[in-house]
Amino acid sequence: MATNSNKKGSVAKLSVMTLAIMNVAAVVSLRGLPAEAEYGLSSAFYYLFAAIVFLVPTALVAAELAAMFSQKQGGVFRWVGEAYGKRFGFLAIFLQWIESTIWYPTVLTFGAVSIAYIGMNPTGDALLASNKVFTLVTVLIIYWVATFISLKGLGWVGKVSKIGAMVGTIIPAALLIIFGIIYISTGGHNNMDMSQGFFPDLANFDNLVLASGIFLFYAGMEMMGIHVMEVTPPAAKNYPKAIFIGAGITVLIFVLGTFSLGLIIPAKDINLTQSLLVGFDNYLRYLHISWASPIIAIALMFGVLAGVLTWVAGPSKGIFTVGKAGYLPPFFQKTNKIGVQKNILFVQGGVVTILALLFVVMPSVQSFYQILSQLTVLLYLIMYLLMFSGAIVLRYKMKKAERPFAIGRKGNGLIWIIGGLGFCGALLAFILSFIPPSQINTGSNTVWFSVLIIGCVVVVATPFIIYASRKPSWKDPNADIEPFHWEETPAVATASATTTASAPAQPNTKPNTTTDNTTPTTDKK
Repeated sequence: MATNSNKKGSVAKLSVMTLAIMNVAAVVSLRGLPAEAEYGLSSAFYYLFAAIVFLVPTALVAAELAAMFSQKQGGVFRWVGEAYGKRFGFLAIFLQWIESTIWYPTVLTFGAVSIAYIGMNPTGDALLASNKVFTLVTVLIIYWVATFISLKGLGWVGKVSKIGAMVGTIIPAALLIIFGIIYISTGGHNNMDMSQGFFPDLANFDNLVLASGIFLFYAGMEMMGIHVMEVTPPAAKNYPKAIFIGAGITVLIFVLGTFSLGLIIPAKDINLTQSLLVGFDNYLRYLHISWASPIIAIALMFGVLAGVLTWVAGPSKGIFTVGKAGYLPPFFQKTNKIGVQKNILFVQGGVVTILALLFVVMPSVQSFYQILSQLTVLLYLIMYLLMFSGAIVLRYKMKKAERPFAIGRKGNGLIWIIGGLGFCGALLAFILSFIPPSQINTGSNTVWFSVLIIGCVVVVATPFIIYASRKPSWKDPNADIEPFHWEETPAVATASATTTASAPAQPNTKPNTTTDNTTPTTDKK
C-alpha cells in the first residue's frame, strides 16, 4: 500500500462526494423512466432490487479488478482475460463495444422524439414523434454528425459532455421531481395505479420483462472502477462509501422521477419513446408555463447529443487499443492524422445505419426501440456474467496478487457473496429479456425471438472467429499489451534455467542473475 500511495502522492485525490456525484453522472439517464412508470409503486421495488443485486456488486467488483490491474492496460479485456484466457477477454471487450453500437439507435430515438417536441402544438408534435421516417432520418443525421465531430478529435467533447449531463439530465430530473411534488401537493389528480403496492406480482413473467431492462439503467458503473486508487485514503473505506452514496442518489432520482411521470400520465397511455416529453408537457400546462416546453425538449436533446458524442469514440477506443496488439486486422487499426480510430468509427456507423433501417420491418417505432433495447441488455449482461465470475476465479488463480482494494481480505467468502449476487442478478435479467413484453406490440413473436437469438449468437461468435483468424502481421510493432499472469511465470522460469545452465561456463557474466531469482516480478515489467 505504501508503494501505491507514493505513486499517487502527486495526484489530486477525489473526495467521497466528488466520486459519488461522478458515479451518478455516469449512470443516470432519464430516457428509460417511462418503461418503469407503468408499474406504479412497484417500480420502486425493481429499482431497489436491481441496485442491490447489480449496481453495488458491479461497482465493488470493478473496483477490485481495476485496482488489481491498475498498472496494466486493457480494462475488461484484462480482467476477463486473466481469468478465462485471451479469447474470452477479447469477447468481453468486443461485447462492450458492440453493445454501445447497438445502443445508439435507441438513445437517438429518444433524441429524435425530443426534437419533435420542440414545436408548440402537442398533437402535431406527437404525430411527428411517432413518424418512422422522421425518426429514422433524425437518428442517422445526429449519429453521423457526432461521428464526424469525433473524427476531428475529442479534446472539447469532454467539456460538452459535462455541460450536457448537467443541462440535459441533472436539471431536467430535478425539475421533473419538483413538478411532481408541486402537482400532488396542490390537489392534482394522481394517475398512478396504487393497487399493485410496493411488491409486484412476481408470478406474472410479463410484468418482469420490461423491468429486466432496469439492469441496463445501472450499466456503466464498472468504468468508474478506474478511480479506486484516486479516492482520498483510505480507499478500502472511502471507495465503498462513495459507491453507496452514489447508488442511493441514483436510486432516488430514478424512483422519484418515475413516480413523477406516473402521477401525471395514466399507465395505459404511457409510451416508451414519448412519455417523458408528454409528462413535462402536462406538468407545464398544469403550472401554466407551457412556453417552457420547447426549452425542456431542447435541453433533453442536448443531453442526448452530448452523451452520444462521448460514447461514439469511447468504447471503440478500447477495442482499438486491444486490436493494435494483434487482435484486429490492420484495416481496423487505421487512424486519421490526429490518431482517431477512423475505420472502426466508420464500421460502427455502418452497423448503426443498418439497425436504424429495421424500422421498415418493425410495426412501430416503439417496438423497434424495445427490441433493440432488449438486444443491448442481453449483450451487455453476457459481459457482466464474465466479469462477475472472473473476479471469483481470480481469487484462486492469482491468490498472491496484490489487491490494493479487495472485497473482504479475510478469505473469499465476501467475494462469493458480492460477485455471486451480481452474477445471479445479471443471469436473471438475461433470461427475462427473452420474454416478449405483453404491454407493447412487437409484431410477430417469431421476429422478436429471431432477432434476439440470432443477434446474440452472431455477435458472440464474431470475436471468436476473429481471434481464430488472427495473424502475426496484425500486430502493430509500436503497440503492446503487458503479458498475462500465466505468460510471466514460464518466461521467468526459462530465464532462471538459462542463467543456471550458463553459470559454470561464464561465471563472471551477469553475476547478479543467479541471486535475483527471489524477485522475478521485477524482471517482468
